[in-house]
Amino acid sequence: MTAVILDGRHVAQLTEEQLSKRVETLKEKSDGRTPVLATILVGDDPASATYVKMKGNACRRVGMESMAIELPASTRTNDLLKEIEQLNENPDVHGILLQHPAPSQIEERACFDMIALEKDVDGVTCLGFGRMAMGESAYGCATPQGIMRLLAHYEINLEGLHAVVIGRSPILGKPMAMMMLEANATVTICHSRTRDLKSHVRQADLVVGAVGRPEFIRADWIKDGAVVVDAGYHPGGVGDIELGPLAERASAITPVPGGVGPMTINTLIQQTVESGEKALH
Repeated sequence: MTAVILDGRHVAQLTEEQLSKRVETLKEKSDGRTPVLATILVGDDPASATYVKMKGNACRRVGMESMAIELPASTRTNDLLKEIEQLNENPDVHGILLQHPAPSQIEERACFDMIALEKDVDGVTCLGFGRMAMGESAYGCATPQGIMRLLAHYEINLEGLHAVVIGRSPILGKPMAMMMLEANATVTICHSRTRDLKSHVRQADLVVGAVGRPEFIRADWIKDGAVVVDAGYHPGGVGDIELGPLAERASAITPVPGGVGPMTINTLIQQTVESGEKALH
């Protein structure tokens, strides 16, 4: 078999066309106001700066506005908390993104959790995670939510599937598992210290690679016909899964790059538009 390519770039482009119309409608109803995403970048990490720029560009493509807040690497936790508090209180801001990672002196979790639930469009707060895990209203973490949207677009029904998620980060592996459980999949969570990881992966109808190590998950671990989602990206254009041999064995596969990555930013923008709609209507 030849694997169906789960094309995140294509789905993101289709979504941007829809979001542009929603933003235009919102502007007509609210005297020209648009949803606004505030991005906070602490320090001068080049990769983080690039990601923030990409998010600003995505805002502009759908007619939204973005507000870029750049703070020096010497910023302390209390200073950052005050910035976030001001954004929480600003009625013109509908989404808040704190770019990860923050410098080591900052208590990142405290700063994430300062973000108001209704503006937590990146799905990073403990409150948002808890509500999502309980099936209550909240914005899901952008990467796993993007993966769920990608699977839905290609009509991959998770009900009854055995999904194996390799990775347990609070913004990817853990929320991914909860979202798939909510969609009636049977979920196994593994990680880099799982004993006999190969045997767990071999049972999977759907594999999510989110462990953060290049090609850590080998192709020969994955059974024929599985759906393969690679959420990793490393220098050289490789992900967390050895994808090459799976092109003729998997039923569906996310390319690296061009699969999960575009859906992450796209989901952030979509959730900011939703937040704007709630606030501006």
